[in-house]
Amino acid sequence: MAWRVIDTESDSWNVQAAAERRSDTSLWQLSVSFRSRNGHSDRGAIWARFPLESVSKSSLFQAADRITDDALRDLLAQQIG
Repeated sequence: MAWRVIDTESDSWNVQAAAERRSDTSLWQLSVSFRSRNGHSDRGAIWARFPLESVSKSSLFQAADRITDDALRDLLAQQIG
C-alpha cells in the first residue's frame, strides 16, 4: 500500500517511506521509494534518501507526513533526470 501517490507530467507514482539507521549513528534517516503506477519506468523501484533525520523513528515518520508533494517530485526528478 502506498504511503502517498504523486503525479508528474508523464506518470503517477506510488511513494513509500522507510526509516534506516546506519550502525555508526543513532539517527534514523528517511528513505523514499518511487514506483510507477502505470508501468512506464523500466527501472523498477527508484530509491532515494530524503534529507530528514531524527533520533526517534516515530518522529521521523511524523515529520515525513509534512513533506510536500512538490518536495517529493523534486527528489524524484533528481533521481531520474
